[in-house]
Amino acid sequence: MRRYGILALAAVFFLSGCGSRGENVVKSIKIGVTVYDQYDTFITGLMDSFTACAAQKEEETGVAINLEVMDAAGSQSTQNEQVQTLIERGCDIICVNLVDRTEPTTITDMAEKNDTPIIFFNRELVEEDLERWEKLYYVGADAFESGVMEGELAADAFLQSESADKNGDGICQYIVLEGEAGHQDSIVRTEYSINTMMEQGVEAEKLGYAIANWNRAQAQTKTASLYAQFGDEIEMILANNDDMALGAIDALKAAGVSEEDWPVIVGIDGTDVGLEAVQNGEMAGTVYNDKEGQALEMLKLAYALATDSGWEEVDLEDGKYIRLPYSKVTAENAGEFEDIRGESDS
Repeated sequence: MRRYGILALAAVFFLSGCGSRGENVVKSIKIGVTVYDQYDTFITGLMDSFTACAAQKEEETGVAINLEVMDAAGSQSTQNEQVQTLIERGCDIICVNLVDRTEPTTITDMAEKNDTPIIFFNRELVEEDLERWEKLYYVGADAFESGVMEGELAADAFLQSESADKNGDGICQYIVLEGEAGHQDSIVRTEYSINTMMEQGVEAEKLGYAIANWNRAQAQTKTASLYAQFGDEIEMILANNDDMALGAIDALKAAGVSEEDWPVIVGIDGTDVGLEAVQNGEMAGTVYNDKEGQALEMLKLAYALATDSGWEEVDLEDGKYIRLPYSKVTAENAGEFEDIRGESDS
């Protein structure tokens, strides 16, 4: 009887262990986040969605999810210090929106030393840098796809409207508002949007370009300068993001240009204000960068890493990447993306 009692007790422990395997026994987790610039409209929207996703996950699982968010204000050295601080404060996972995508080494070294997984997001680092340690991940989208879609939108807008070709020469005279100098997304979005537009049958001539650092106010200033130089010769404005496209609109309004004389304006990101501009006809289109999807996938991955549960909800490409697709937005379908935003907010 004693032998059977011991075996029964062992079975209880064994079954208890099997029953808890994969089940969450963690009561709380702490996720640190550092963003490159809190005033970036897209990043603000993404972080709002991330916070909402964390609250929903907390309600679903009963696990307290504590978030600590910091703003690097465009300084990589500041961001490095913030990561160190977040590690010291006991964060289980740190999500990093890199200031300089070519400078992740300091962050990676600190994370590896302290065995703290890092999820880089939105600003993709070099592939070799992501391979330096097994607990580095990336959540975002493919910049090539956004450039292609912007080029398709631009081509459709130019070819389908006779008024777009102001001088009637059959050539699209355009300017480009670029994000950061040397930044991969800026380079790729610019190159692929122009190449795709031409592949779609639009003969194009570049009049000028300006670096506006993803910023609406800077884009307004740079567009005002370009408009003073080229005036009505400008038939198309290709902006690397919606904020810069909106800055161009601000410049045209400030110059007193009537809307029917505006060039075709196309952006990328599908921010709330960008979608509104597409709906009211100020922008011909934008490319929706799925901030809600990225926020959700980043939260799922962070939760799985911190609790070692919920992995069935995580779909990693090459064990490292989660990429969400872009979508083209025009006045005809912009309302659908407003609905997505509303669902996320609720």
